[in-house]
Amino acid sequence: MVDDHPMIIEGYQMTLVATKKPHQHLDIDIAHDCDMAFELIKKASIKQETSYDVCFFDISLPASKDGLITSGEDLAILTRDYLPEARIIILTMFNESFRILNIIRSIDPEGLLIKSDLTSSELAEAFQHILNNPPYYSSTVNSFLNKTITSKIYLDDTNRKILHLLSQGIKTRSLIEHIDLSLSAIEKRKKQLKLQFDVEDGRDETLLKEAREKGFL
Repeated sequence: MVDDHPMIIEGYQMTLVATKKPHQHLDIDIAHDCDMAFELIKKASIKQETSYDVCFFDISLPASKDGLITSGEDLAILTRDYLPEARIIILTMFNESFRILNIIRSIDPEGLLIKSDLTSSELAEAFQHILNNPPYYSSTVNSFLNKTITSKIYLDDTNRKILHLLSQGIKTRSLIEHIDLSLSAIEKRKKQLKLQFDVEDGRDETLLKEAREKGFL
């Protein structure tokens, strides 16, 4: 279990120990930052008999000292290489569809839980479900996925990123610092987005409002 807040990990542990099945035995290692976690992952990959069955990663973590591992997302990607049999559970405060879809695409975790959705009973249910029949996504994740799947609007990764950055308060003229496109190309994509979302007044605020209502933010 990797989280930089010891009390949160303590709560996870207490819940899982209290709700485990009679035949289950839990040995839990803990890390509070990327360096500690990566050392445990590497050791587990060498000693296959003590490899991890499940890895819990918070997304927001103190980066490694060399700056190469900056988040739980990076750790999960490394875990796929070092411990391919391990089931990965991502826990995060991020509840934006852009981040959620990126996590699913880059990691394809067996569990994706939004902390604001999480109760002790849901954590216990999710853990058992992931052991037996993954994946398990919490309600916010399922809501985003259902909206985007049933929507007639299709957005590629670049357009999703434009929406996400605009929603973070990034001005259009500054988007070229985050997206490898010219300003004119970005402006064309914004016009396309406003057509897709039926934005009649041409305002960015209206575009973001429509995108949120349709589950794209």
